[in-house]
Amino acid sequence: MLNQIVLMGRLTRDPELRYTQSQTPVASFRIAVDRDYSSRDGGEKQTDFIDIVAWRQQAEFVTKYFTKGSMVIVTGRLQMRDWTDRDGNKRTSAEVVADRVMFGESKRSRDDNAPPPRGESGNSNRGNYQSFDNAPSASAFSELSDTDGEMPF
Repeated sequence: MLNQIVLMGRLTRDPELRYTQSQTPVASFRIAVDRDYSSRDGGEKQTDFIDIVAWRQQAEFVTKYFTKGSMVIVTGRLQMRDWTDRDGNKRTSAEVVADRVMFGESKRSRDDNAPPPRGESGNSNRGNYQSFDNAPSASAFSELSDTDGEMPF
């Protein structure tokens, strides 16, 4: 059986880092993920808010490099968790246990194209692509032939 999930979205708040009794780092955060479709009446796209849990090195990585509004790509597995609320009622929550968390945009793109503040309209695709204006030209590279001697690596 297969339980694999891949999500791309923005953090709704800064990640929270905690430690278990055995000093294992665990980070929890929530991401907002837009659905690929809008309603039939042409309304706004719907957004799902998904809880993510990262452990060990991934937890430390997330809390060090990501903040509220950061675009992230998360791969992991879906997990259902049973718990009891303050009133003694049984509850079930779905969360993603992250195997890997990656940057969804470059830092430069994030700084240049920060999303508009909540409630303001804006292009939802802003900041998803890097600009390669400063990339070296093809003439800056040269081919190695077999007679060049040792390989440089």
